[in-house]
Amino acid sequence: MGDIADGSIADGIQSSPRAHTVPHVKRPERCDRIALVLQGGGALGAYQAGVYQAMHEAGLEPDWVSGVSIGAINGAIIAGNPPELRLQKLRTFWERITQRKIWHYTPDGDIFRKARNAASAWMTLTQGQPGFFQPRNPGPWQSFAGAATATSYYDSAPLRETLLELVDFDLINEKRMRLAVGAVNVLDGNFAYFDNGTDTLAPEHVMASGALPPALPMVKIGTDHFWDGGIVSNTPLQHLLDQDDTLNSLVIQVDLFSARGAMPRDIEDVMARQKDIVYSSRTRYNTDLYRRLHKWKTRLKQALEKMPEELLSKDEVQVKQDLTHLPEIAILQLIYQQKSYEGQAKDYEFSGTSMREHWQSGYEDTARTLKHRGWITMPPEGEGIVVHDVHREDGL
Repeated sequence: MGDIADGSIADGIQSSPRAHTVPHVKRPERCDRIALVLQGGGALGAYQAGVYQAMHEAGLEPDWVSGVSIGAINGAIIAGNPPELRLQKLRTFWERITQRKIWHYTPDGDIFRKARNAASAWMTLTQGQPGFFQPRNPGPWQSFAGAATATSYYDSAPLRETLLELVDFDLINEKRMRLAVGAVNVLDGNFAYFDNGTDTLAPEHVMASGALPPALPMVKIGTDHFWDGGIVSNTPLQHLLDQDDTLNSLVIQVDLFSARGAMPRDIEDVMARQKDIVYSSRTRYNTDLYRRLHKWKTRLKQALEKMPEELLSKDEVQVKQDLTHLPEIAILQLIYQQKSYEGQAKDYEFSGTSMREHWQSGYEDTARTLKHRGWITMPPEGEGIVVHDVHREDGL
């Protein structure tokens, strides 16, 4: 097998014998919000594009997109285009940044694919990626402290031009779709969300979310500087759960690093496993915390209902009213499953072949998930939150 430089993403998926037919899915009853939550993960982000393609074909367009790092870029492309253009713009982005030819021919077998992927990752390190980032000249080790080139190995200016071409930020700021991207303040280390519900978003907000140090430069927004949100929290699920509203939500959470994995067998495995653990999402922690909070809110509501109205203060009456309609949340969790020949460089191995494989995996995993009709429903009233994962639950 070789790099399929001339084949399109769509052709690759349609011609695959493993491709799934995506069923049309009606918006669940009592569902007020469909949210797409996108983790960071560099080159693995093509998996998220495949997830979106399957959602698009199923008729499940999100009302809310939250992203960190590459998830913020994918999210901005989705939110910054009308539905009929979103898939086309995602394809343009991923084909552009993976257009470099690696080898003209790769013999069949994992050992050759590992070698080809290693060559691809080395080319990323030495040459950057088209439309994404380019090496500094001079580099940071040859620059004086305080110089523009002194704090990162690459310049992300190409990404800004790509975002301006592929994303309509005026449309994002019209708030037809909610978009939130996570970043970290360089000075105080605090995590921040840039949310078009409260902020006017620009390319810099998306770039800040993906500014992973020391590779990419910090991004100045206002008087502050920001880095990639993944260095604090690599999933924006918590931002959604923190919304103090009563909207029942169907959440499609797309993770690119798996918390579960095999025992490492060599140093390459150790490096890959360490990266998975560091960047895997805290979904279980977040959902368990939400469940506990939901339980205590339910108990408080029951206690207030037993109190005569005249004994309640104005604030207590308001709390009682607010607790009358606690939201239900159903989370469909998709987690990229690493191929046997992928190592620790999987997040910066940007070959076209790997990109199409990642896209294909996201498409197929989502098609399988959407066939679980019982999952595309809101939890029963009072249930709070349920989580489904196609990789952990058997049967359709």
